[in-house]
Amino acid sequence: MTSQRRDTRTVTVGAVTIGGGAPVAVQSMTNTDTRDADATLAQIARLADAGCEIVRVAIPHADALEGFSAVCAGSSLPVVADIHFDHRLAIEAARRGAAKLRVNPGNIGPLERFDAVLEAAAEASIPVRIGVNAGSLSSEYEGKDWPLADKLVASAAAFCQHAEERGFRDIVVSAKASSVNITVEAYRMLAESVPYPLHLGVTEAGTIRGGTVKSAAGLGILLSEGIGDTMRVSLTADPVEEVRVCWDLLAALDLRRRGPEIVSCPTCGRCEVDLIPIAEEIERRLSGSRAPLKIAVMGCVVNGPGEARDADIGVAAGKGVGLIFAKGEVVRKVPEAEIVDALMAEIAKL
Repeated sequence: MTSQRRDTRTVTVGAVTIGGGAPVAVQSMTNTDTRDADATLAQIARLADAGCEIVRVAIPHADALEGFSAVCAGSSLPVVADIHFDHRLAIEAARRGAAKLRVNPGNIGPLERFDAVLEAAAEASIPVRIGVNAGSLSSEYEGKDWPLADKLVASAAAFCQHAEERGFRDIVVSAKASSVNITVEAYRMLAESVPYPLHLGVTEAGTIRGGTVKSAAGLGILLSEGIGDTMRVSLTADPVEEVRVCWDLLAALDLRRRGPEIVSCPTCGRCEVDLIPIAEEIERRLSGSRAPLKIAVMGCVVNGPGEARDADIGVAAGKGVGLIFAKGEVVRKVPEAEIVDALMAEIAKL
């Protein structure tokens, strides 16, 4: 993995800094009816508790604006207004407390409408994410017989240049596809083409399992190359799961950590305890912890204290027993039935 993060301009979304060397920010999006401000705020609270740092809220039509105003007023997270098709909703959202606007210039009509959105954002001193995907390309590139990644990048760069010519540079850029390879290719080219922070995502990634795999593959490649300043893992699931996957991915790449890391062996014929439920129960009990510990759950002495000696605490199982160890040194021996409680007790001491 590269040790060098891509250098970009800095953009501020509420109290969160994006780009300019700031940590990769974790985003998600509510799936409540924005008109129901109480339900939306309740979901935002759950997202914040899971580690979400920026939340996006849809404004599909004008009757959602009142709810959006209440959400902005009551949210603990900076709120991004997600707008498609009707530029007037973006203008109004900027006036009603949005911390950022997300628009696809290619689907809101003539560029004069995009100009009006930029003016509203400038007046409110908030950034704009210029997003493009296969359905929202600039008309200049839409019909070209080019690879999709090339069209995405050319379209995004053209919209950025248009904004720059009007004096607006408070920009975040995204160019997402449902294909991992196209997404990676597009963002690599974007990183060479524009100086702005990039919002990463594989769009329409899928359900928890498939979407997590696709997102980890695409975003993992890019983040490991120093590309990306903010991210969302798009899942057909509770949005809290998106946040959890984001943090797991960032931790796996040693970019950011929010809580303990559990390392566990895949089990094999040498394993003489029922390790899977033990590992799952330990993970469940630690789900709310913010302690930056490395915890090893090993099924036999092959992957025991020796191989996991760098773990802060762990267990290596034998036949019906577990050896609790810390930094490779055995602390105590317990029966299989007591492994979880004993390990948690040692974790509590740390």
